[in-house]
Amino acid sequence: MTEKGQILNRIRLALKTNAPRPGHPAPAQVKNPGGSHHPPSPGEPRNWLPKVGESVEEHRTLFARNAAELKADFHWLDSLEDARKLLNDMASREVWQKVATHAGECTSPLCSTLPCKVLTLSPGYDRNELESCNAGISECDFLVAQTGTVALTNQSAGGRALSVLPPHHIVLARKHQLLADLPAAFAGLRQKYGDNFPTMISLITGPSRTGDIERILVLGAHGPKKLTILAF
Repeated sequence: MTEKGQILNRIRLALKTNAPRPGHPAPAQVKNPGGSHHPPSPGEPRNWLPKVGESVEEHRTLFARNAAELKADFHWLDSLEDARKLLNDMASREVWQKVATHAGECTSPLCSTLPCKVLTLSPGYDRNELESCNAGISECDFLVAQTGTVALTNQSAGGRALSVLPPHHIVLARKHQLLADLPAAFAGLRQKYGDNFPTMISLITGPSRTGDIERILVLGAHGPKKLTILAF
């Protein structure tokens, strides 16, 4: 049999086998044409993913390391007041003229003292005005230590555009929102929203980037070129 025939036979065999759903037991082992056996797929999603420590300190250290590798700025702060001071320092250092945000438990008190114009998004806002902002400041649902990811939804982050249009996205999070891994984040979303599930879920892993052109990394290709995460 030709190599092409062998490949097609393997494809035909694979099409007869149902793939296991994540979190469900795998089907029995299937013998392939070469006589060996495919090992059963693990039924628990965490078995597929890198291991994560148990303690908050391990999660914090891992998230910080992943964020640094992704070229995101991560700050683990002691209080809301520390976050206020850092935001005001950034506003002065980067000469912000206007920032966009949304009404929230953390965003409202922190943005009220910024030394620049603040656009608080509400239904019918001007998207051109949002795009002209120096930064977008939003809350989130969770931080994922395993991948250095920010998990947010349209409900937690002021809609769909705030985290995308301004060139600098600043994420505000409480320390208890730092979770170990992606399964924990998805479980948290199910518990938080129940039947009122958001229409948009975004997993932000570092600033927007592409390496398509001559394998040169370019930040800000399809969204914010800078990501700053404050946990307090």
